[in-house]
Amino acid sequence: MNQEARRVVDEPQPIAPVAAIGQAGRPVRKDEIVIDERGLYVESWLPERRSRRKPLYLLHGELGGSWLWERYLGYFARRGWEGHALNLRGHFWSETGELAELTFDSYLEDAIAGAERLNRPPVVIGHGMGGLLALKLAEVHEVAGLVLIAPALPVELRDPGPPEPARATPPIYRQDVIGWQGPLDHVRRQNPDLSVEDVMRIHHFLSAESAAARRAVLEGVPVDRERLRELSMLVIGGGLDRQFREADSERLADWLGAHYEPFGAHSHYGLVLGEATYEQVADAIRGFLEAHKL
Repeated sequence: MNQEARRVVDEPQPIAPVAAIGQAGRPVRKDEIVIDERGLYVESWLPERRSRRKPLYLLHGELGGSWLWERYLGYFARRGWEGHALNLRGHFWSETGELAELTFDSYLEDAIAGAERLNRPPVVIGHGMGGLLALKLAEVHEVAGLVLIAPALPVELRDPGPPEPARATPPIYRQDVIGWQGPLDHVRRQNPDLSVEDVMRIHHFLSAESAAARRAVLEGVPVDRERLRELSMLVIGGGLDRQFREADSERLADWLGAHYEPFGAHSHYGLVLGEATYEQVADAIRGFLEAHKL
């Protein structure tokens, strides 16, 4: 894939130094996986020395990209885990796609294609819609475990009645649909765990999204939990999450038979990239991985 074929965005600067000192500061190197046949770009952060730990495969949600995971990628690589953050088609560094023609199923095909390029079954970490993609990926591809962060619910747990009116959403939509429009102070009041710099970063990188994918999520995607019974699973919910309610995350954990960790003072994005909040969640994920020898 050449540079011109990729989405043209400003490359994010590293949030934390890629080399540090001490037990939690092992050197880190960066790499990439390019899947030309699908126009996909996977951002990889790797420990300087090869580790026996399971690789982490990170799936972003709507309007996202690998930029969402930069703090996690650095945190886990410095502690011995290799991390691979997929950019779905039409997102961040992957090739610009016809978003109006993309669907949840095409995103699932992207997730499968990325997983197939890893050398071992990964622990899949998904955020928002990426959590639902992680569940569907685990039905059809071997994975070592699942971490679902403020995930979208499968159809089996959706409340009865008409879904949110996604059909009125334009074929391609932007951040106003998920409540990230308006002045900076307004957004910060709704996400008090985020710093000004966090909010500006999210505003800068939130991209466009396929309404067809959103419609599928809101109307319901079935998940066969029997195929997931043997997996080690962790579900995380945020008490300040206005997109995916903390109570719904707990319901999903109960339904899956997964371990559940609530973070009452965290918003949807604060769970993964809040400067003052992400490390608490990353510590909980690391504890889960270590407990299950992943």
